Amino acid sequence: MAMTGVTDDPAAGTDDDEGPVAEAEVIAAGMSSEDKPLGSLGRRFNRQSPFYIGMVASAGVALTYAAVQMLAAMSSILILIGVAFFLALGLEPVASWFVKFRLPRWAATTVVFVLFLALIGAFVAAAIPPLVQQSQQLITEAPHYLQRAQDHSSAIGRLNDRFHLQQRITDTINSSGGSAFEEIISAGTAVFGAVADSLIVIVLTVYFLFDMPRIRTTLYRLIPNTRRPRAILIGDEVFAKVGAYVLGNVLISVITGTATFIWLTVFHVPYPLLLGIFVGLLDLVPVVGSTIAGVVVAAVALTVSLPVCLATIVFFVAFRLIEDYLLVPRIIGRAVNVPPLITVVAVLIGGALLGIVGALVAIPIAAAVQLITQEVLYPRLDEI
Repeated sequence: MAMTGVTDDPAAGTDDDEGPVAEAEVIAAGMSSEDKPLGSLGRRFNRQSPFYIGMVASAGVALTYAAVQMLAAMSSILILIGVAFFLALGLEPVASWFVKFRLPRWAATTVVFVLFLALIGAFVAAAIPPLVQQSQQLITEAPHYLQRAQDHSSAIGRLNDRFHLQQRITDTINSSGGSAFEEIISAGTAVFGAVADSLIVIVLTVYFLFDMPRIRTTLYRLIPNTRRPRAILIGDEVFAKVGAYVLGNVLISVITGTATFIWLTVFHVPYPLLLGIFVGLLDLVPVVGSTIAGVVVAAVALTVSLPVCLATIVFFVAFRLIEDYLLVPRIIGRAVNVPPLITVVAVLIGGALLGIVGALVAIPIAAAVQLITQEVLYPRLDEI
């Protein structure tokens, strides 16, 4: 009888390993269709199987450990990504406003970015000449301030005699160690790193803002279908709170910096523009930012006279009350709606974990946690 190496059985082959694979290929070809070219989902694994439970538990531990190590190694870049996403959420209401006028998404993002660059350019063009002049004036007047600090009859001199400010500053400078060249290199490296991080944040913000609808859809797609509508309602409310907080915080900081500049100009306190910008930037940091700025400005006002210094302190205390009880509730309070105690605790925890960045994002994160707690956790606990 003649023997041939080819049979009519498609699962058969010259190698024993090819038979099962060929059979699976035939089944796969039958599963593929125009609607689902990759086939339908198979049946679920038996979750009661000891092997399945053991594998899932082991994989969970391994993945958790790997995720923690990866997050620790990528912490610096993840902070930049988080800040960029945070800023994109803040700019999203502006971009959506342009989209409502039938402007394409890419065009709306371009308009927002161009407006942002225009504002930054106008600010720099208006601020740099006075800043340079006032910085040169500060360098020129520094020996005079040092002389007044050594004058025991002046207010600064009496403070220096009591608290030994000059000696403390000298000890701090001397204790830093290293040569002047090393200090210059360290300062240059820090400035270059800050500029590079700022550029990365700007670029990521543009990409996040352009792809925000797709990002939103992707995040909601990860939620089970039965819970997706509810998640969309809560998620959109969280995004709205973050956007309202970012825009409102920037607007309040601009108002604070402008009011400080006007006050210092009226009372002839030196470096009003420099100090106004300083106050506006620090006011972005919740709770503690404006307090630190007020102390610095009051110290500069002391170089004019003690009454001007006391009046400046009163101004900052009064303006802080106006900001806390008038500006914040009217501008961002209704949208974020976070109690003062939670605000302080969130800022302290955020600052301890991530520094200034943590303090900036603490309040919207607290607002999101509060919303989820009220809408999800409390109702579940009430059912038990």
